[in-house]
Amino acid sequence: MAAKEPSLQASRNFKPKIEEKRWSKEIELELIERWREEGLYEFDPAREGPILVIDTPPPYPSGKWHVGGAAHYAQIDMIARYFRMKGWNVFVPWYADRNGLPVEVAVEKKHGILAHELARTKEGRIKFLEMCRKELDRVEEELVRIWTRLGCSFTYIRDGTDSPEYRKITQATFIELWKKGLIYEDERPVNWCPRCRTTLSEAEIEHRDEDAYLYYVKWRVKETGEEIVIATTRPELIGAARAVIYNPRDERYKKLKGLHAIVPIYGYEVPILEHPAAKPEFGTGLVMISSYGDWTDEQIIRELGLKPKVIVQPDGTMSDEAGFLRGLLVREARRRMAEELEKRGLLVKKEQIRHRVPICWRCKTPIEIVHVKEYFLKQLEFKEELKKLVDKLHFRPEKHKQKLLDWIESLRMDWPISRTRFYGTEIPLWHCRRCGAKLVPEPGRYYRPWLEEPPWDRCPVCGAPREELEGETRIFDTWFDSSISVLYVSGYLRNLKLFERVYPKDEELPYTLRPQGVDIIRTWLYFTLLRVYQLLGKPAFRWVRVTGMGLDPKGRAMHKSLGNVIDPEPYIETYGAEPFRFWAAASAKLGDDYRFSEQVLKTGKLFLTKLWNIARFVSSFPKPEKDYKLRPIDLAFLGALNDLIRRVDYNYGVELDVHQPITELYNFTWNVFAAHYIELVKSRAYNRESRFSPEEQRGAWYTLHYILDALLRMLAPILPFITDAIYRRLYGESVHKQRFPEPNPEWDTKHKDMLEHITRFNSAIWTWKKEHNIKLSEPLRDYVIYVDEKFADYIEDLAELHHAEIVVGKPEKYEYKLADDIYLVKKS
Repeated sequence: MAAKEPSLQASRNFKPKIEEKRWSKEIELELIERWREEGLYEFDPAREGPILVIDTPPPYPSGKWHVGGAAHYAQIDMIARYFRMKGWNVFVPWYADRNGLPVEVAVEKKHGILAHELARTKEGRIKFLEMCRKELDRVEEELVRIWTRLGCSFTYIRDGTDSPEYRKITQATFIELWKKGLIYEDERPVNWCPRCRTTLSEAEIEHRDEDAYLYYVKWRVKETGEEIVIATTRPELIGAARAVIYNPRDERYKKLKGLHAIVPIYGYEVPILEHPAAKPEFGTGLVMISSYGDWTDEQIIRELGLKPKVIVQPDGTMSDEAGFLRGLLVREARRRMAEELEKRGLLVKKEQIRHRVPICWRCKTPIEIVHVKEYFLKQLEFKEELKKLVDKLHFRPEKHKQKLLDWIESLRMDWPISRTRFYGTEIPLWHCRRCGAKLVPEPGRYYRPWLEEPPWDRCPVCGAPREELEGETRIFDTWFDSSISVLYVSGYLRNLKLFERVYPKDEELPYTLRPQGVDIIRTWLYFTLLRVYQLLGKPAFRWVRVTGMGLDPKGRAMHKSLGNVIDPEPYIETYGAEPFRFWAAASAKLGDDYRFSEQVLKTGKLFLTKLWNIARFVSSFPKPEKDYKLRPIDLAFLGALNDLIRRVDYNYGVELDVHQPITELYNFTWNVFAAHYIELVKSRAYNRESRFSPEEQRGAWYTLHYILDALLRMLAPILPFITDAIYRRLYGESVHKQRFPEPNPEWDTKHKDMLEHITRFNSAIWTWKKEHNIKLSEPLRDYVIYVDEKFADYIEDLAELHHAEIVVGKPEKYEYKLADDIYLVKKS
């Protein structure tokens, strides 16, 4: 190879600008404090540019996060950081959802109390609320500590959903919807938790598979005296039977049409009717319709105009109408009824089965359907409008959108929004004992009707004195509170200027993003879409980002009962925040469940070491601004970088995914930039033998810095600590103040397509050397490498790396064929 013009840097003793030889997790703690001092992530609503509000999930502080929960919030931070680097004015608040059953159940278990017993008096209720508040404060501190240590750039709002400010807004939305006629009071069947003693919405029902019995019971036909057998899983509800049905296609029972059955033990008669809900293959094909075995029973009773007979009371015991079962809990009543049927010779057999049982989402108690008076928000009449609304959202991943549409379609009753519980936003309503009027105050402050005097001197309707006005004691369903979270953080009813920027009147979609788990599509996501549409007439969000569930290493959901809950803090303490964030991004594609893996944390730690070593090497050389010359090999890697930037930018910004970016950036950094480009240009960068011109040497420096700079900025949303530490040391500024890299059209040349061939060439030579026990750095003195002409522009760089003679062409004879276009020929 001909000697080049002597380089001014040929004899320079290059010293790394980065002095530390290895990355340390202790640097993370220094940066957390530095970011705080610099106010790096302070949100200024007045700043110009596009605005984005991320409706960060307010978590229930009913217990410490497991690794899946911590990873979920780390991912939200990654997306927020990306949008900041794209020039968005991002507000990503964090506050706790401090209302509702979760904290009440936790306090009841912790202190061995029942809220309904303690809160019988105002003084007792105040005491219970204070116990809840202390528990919430304790757990909230733990959650804040975790996300702060993970480097999340959230704005901490201490006013959670139990603050007077938040509750004032919740009550204002109730008042508006009440005035619109969308809220009403009615007594009707509802899902009811006997332990929590409150109504549950359809979305708050979970299901559990249980072993049970199918009881085959003898009934008698009134008109003919013949016996019929009906199978049921709930014999305790025989006393609430309203009809017996069979399928119109079932020829066995056509003769019973229009007749009546005598209810066993209780002795009253009910009609025998045809109905398509009966399944001929289940039991005997005859079905007992009771009030209320399930929602199918409720529907049939309502459809046929039958009068319900409810024998299960709100406390889960049987009523007086249940006869000899009165006072028993439901499951005890079931056992007792089975004994009585057997004693009287009415139990033909019992068959063991496994079936799905609806349970309370918080305490896991089997629910009942009971008649109670509640407040309801109309939702059924909005189903079609909401389905059209969903199609306007940018839903990621698209596959989870169907879950939302299916849920909307499945709804069969309006939303019961009142709860007979205590720690939540009070329903702002008074009742006049004299005229029965429901009195709703003007919005503007937080009302506590059970504790304070009414805001009127007398009833506005009938003039009754204030003493006749009784305050509502119930609170809202917790989802009625949390479903306005996006309005709360967007300045609704508080900061009109901010709100109009987030929800501009001239645009259909607001500048909001909802990140959440797949498990609360039917609750938080659905209820928010419903409520915002009813209030504003437009979608709540522009983007919806849905993650899967965090699982243990075996792929199981983490539950205390399984003993597989994994605390994130010991792992963060051992490995640091960055390896944990690496796992959070690399564990699964957006929308898929993500398993915890300590091995991936170890991989992340190794990657940090590699990135630090790369940066330390590059820091040995200055970053030239001019007088540099790029060789074809430089253009090949810069062109590949262009393509990488486009793919990563698309997946961050359009797909809202972090898995693909970390996967591709890891591969390019380690297996392309470090393994190939740095090795190819190392000798040119040092240029100790002056084999390259100064311009070509500076071309290597320029490319090294250009690629590293771009990689650091692309990695910054996922790995904010190490990228910022490197960027400050190399370039004197925080990487988090930089813009996301953009492709340079100058690098979109023919050379970018050659990267695959170059890396394949290097890999082929290195593999051959390994197979022949030759050191990778050892020159190939005994061979000539023949290559295809497409390698012509790169021969000089490849020859420099491998210390070999390379010739363009295909030899007639060769000793080794490494590929269709690479041959080794032994020198004669």
